[in-house]
Amino acid sequence: MSQTAIAEARRARPDPQPAAPPAATPSGAGRLCSEDEYWRTHYLDAETHYEWNNGRLEEKPVSDYETFQVYHWFMLLLGHFLKAQPIARLVALEMGFRLQLPTGTVIRKPDFGVVRNDNPQPLLPLDASYHGVFDLCVEALSDRERSDIVRDTVLKKAEYAAGGVPEYYILHRTPEQQAFFVRSAAGVYVPIAAEDGLIRSRVLPGFQFRPSDLCRRPEHDTLRDDPVYAAFVLSGWRAAEERAAAESARADAEGLARQEAEQRARAAEEALARLRAQLAERQGQS
Repeated sequence: MSQTAIAEARRARPDPQPAAPPAATPSGAGRLCSEDEYWRTHYLDAETHYEWNNGRLEEKPVSDYETFQVYHWFMLLLGHFLKAQPIARLVALEMGFRLQLPTGTVIRKPDFGVVRNDNPQPLLPLDASYHGVFDLCVEALSDRERSDIVRDTVLKKAEYAAGGVPEYYILHRTPEQQAFFVRSAAGVYVPIAAEDGLIRSRVLPGFQFRPSDLCRRPEHDTLRDDPVYAAFVLSGWRAAEERAAAESARADAEGLARQEAEQRARAAEEALARLRAQLAERQGQS
């Protein structure tokens, strides 16, 4: 075949078409299913995170990146506290828990939860869901849809309170959408009143933070010198630095004491030498 014919055949060949993107898996949100089916089929779904509301699937909405940064900063802060004061365990990774409510049963997956060590239902190492009631639930608010906001600020707030969760925090990139609740003796959530500009947890005594820091998100290694956080953020580093400073001061004091002792010894030797010289001079004159 001539080169001209080959070129014409190539021109006539259709260009390859790009492969079509894989079809998105249709959401099962709103579909009816039994609780048994939910646990077997949907609870561990890797593509879509579902919760279960009294026989119906609900899809967990996604928060924006800045709200995730608030969530991540806060979770690290709480991690510092629990390392310094290991009174509870922190869980995330879509771990769900079951709430038997007067209106029916729900299975919720808080963005992260806390289980105190004295909770009647311990959190076991191989648990893939929590079989008790969290002591603290935290949600990172999604505001893409009005229904997403209502889900965390109204629906879950009422469910967590009715189910006996002692504290509930809602995190968001804007202060106006942040909220921190404690469960009252009447079984309803009331806002945690800020004291000196601080939110102090009742569930985790000693844990405190400035709501304004959720938006500023200062580096955690700078918090060890902040009186609000100094008791639990990198306290081991600070203790090591204090020990090193004390050791350095002790060594400096010992060095200064040796130097002063050597100076006194030299002065005594010089005084003794002068005295001997004076005695020798007197003996020579007699």
